[in-house]
Amino acid sequence: MVDAESSPWPPGEPGWSDPAVLLATCGGLGRVPFAPGTFGAAAGLPLAIAGAAVASWLAGGSPWTRTLEAALVAAICLIGVPVCTRAARRLGGKDPGCVILDEVASMPLALLIVPPMQRTPLVLAAGFVLLRIFDIAKPFPCRHLERLPGGLGIMADDWAAAGWTAACLAAALWLRVF
Repeated sequence: MVDAESSPWPPGEPGWSDPAVLLATCGGLGRVPFAPGTFGAAAGLPLAIAGAAVASWLAGGSPWTRTLEAALVAAICLIGVPVCTRAARRLGGKDPGCVILDEVASMPLALLIVPPMQRTPLVLAAGFVLLRIFDIAKPFPCRHLERLPGGLGIMADDWAAAGWTAACLAAALWLRVF
């Protein structure tokens, strides 16, 4: 927690207006009283679609489009580490449930494996469900990664869940399930 004397908020006030808390809770979406991570992953779906569109627009449809999209997703993921570190300190706890930037960022990360033109509603739904399953079940190495300090632990376990999701989506695309 932040020292009470240096805090701009009254004692006990978590500081919901702190910029890091606002970003980490996605404008307060993480304060939903049930399944905030599910809402976070859902918020990541339009981010994945927008990221692909922005990358395509910036790259002008060149072969660099997918690389640019990956760079945008990586930037969001990396910015999430210090943001989540500050928000967790401000809110108290290692990984407060209202911090959902990790779920938001992991959805576009999981979908990077799928070319934008193949991101049909069915593929997006499958990616969403898979990501939630892996985020909740925490298969190796997810549980180990969440033990990392601060925002790195908050973000990294979701990156691993995104990796598992991407592997499943890649297999489904290879097998022509979609």
